Amino acid sequence: MKESRRNKTTEEKLVPNFNMTMSETRSQIGAISSQIVQSYDTIGGLNRIDGKNLPSRERVYGILKDLLALCFPGYFGAEPLVTKNVAFYVDGLVDTIYIRLREEVTRSLMHDAQCKGKDPVACEEIADRIALELLEAVPDIRKLLMSDVEAAYDGDPAAKSHDEIILSYPCVEAIATYRIAHELYLRNTPLIPRIMSEHAHSRTGIDIHPGATIGTRFFIDHGTGVVIGETTLIGSNVKLYQGVTLGALSFRKDDGGRLVKGGKRHPTIEDDVVIYAGATILGGETTIGHDSVIGASVWLTEPVPPHSKVTIGDPNLDVVKHDARTA
Repeated sequence: MKESRRNKTTEEKLVPNFNMTMSETRSQIGAISSQIVQSYDTIGGLNRIDGKNLPSRERVYGILKDLLALCFPGYFGAEPLVTKNVAFYVDGLVDTIYIRLREEVTRSLMHDAQCKGKDPVACEEIADRIALELLEAVPDIRKLLMSDVEAAYDGDPAAKSHDEIILSYPCVEAIATYRIAHELYLRNTPLIPRIMSEHAHSRTGIDIHPGATIGTRFFIDHGTGVVIGETTLIGSNVKLYQGVTLGALSFRKDDGGRLVKGGKRHPTIEDDVVIYAGATILGGETTIGHDSVIGASVWLTEPVPPHSKVTIGDPNLDVVKHDARTA
C-alpha cells in the first residue's frame, strides 16, 4: 500500500498543472530563470564577454575545419576544387583563418593571463604572431601528413588508394588535428589545442594529446580507443592498432594531496615499432626499442630493448564440440 502511494505521488509530480493561469506560469518560469542565473554566481561555469575572454568552442571547431581543408584541399572542404581557382581559394581561406584564429588565441591568452594575475596587455601581439606562425607551418604540416597517408597505404593491404585513405580513414583526421594542435601547443597557446584534439577524439575515437611528439610516417590502423598521452615520444614509421594506450602510471601528489603537474609521464616509442590491439604501455621511463613488435593485450611498465617481440604467451584452448555444450 505504501509503495502504491509513493508511486502515485511521483506520478502526480510528473503531470503538468494545466489549471495554472498564464500569469502564474510566467511567474514560475521567471523564478526558474532566476535560480539558474543565481547558480552562475554560486557554482561558476559562465563564459561572458566582459569576463575572462574564453575562446568560443564552436569558432575553434570552424577554424579547425578550415585548417584541415587547407591541409587537404578538395578533401575536407565542402566542394571539390578547380585547379585554376586553387590560389584564389587558398588566399581567401588563409585570410579568414588568420582573422578568426588571432581573435580566439587572444581570448585564450587573456583568460590565462587573468587567471595567473599577469598583465594581459601583450596578448593581441602574441596572438598575432601565433596565428601567422601556424599558417606558415602549414606546408611542413602537409609534408608530415602526406608521409602519414603513405604509411597507411603501405601498411594496410585493404587500402585501395591514397584518396580512399584521406577521405575515409579516421586516423587521417585525428593525426591531422594533432599536428595542427601540436604547433599551437609548442607556442604555449592555452585551451585551443585541447579543444581541437578533443573534438577529433569525439569524432574518431582516437585521443592524441597535442603535447605528444610524433615523427613521420605514423599510422593508426582502425583506431578506435587509441590513447596517446601528453609526454609520449613516438619515432618514425610507427604503427598502432585499435585500443592501444600509451599512458601514465599512478601520479605523484604533493603534501596537499594535489597531483604534481609536468614531468615525463608517458612512454617513448622508438622508430619502426608495431603495437597490436589492446596493448597498454605505461610510464615515463618505459621505452620500446626500435624495430620491436608488441603483441595484442600486452601490459608493459618497463623498457623493452630494440628488436624485441613481446607477447603474453599462447592461450590454453578448451575446444568443446557443439553438441557437448549441453552435456
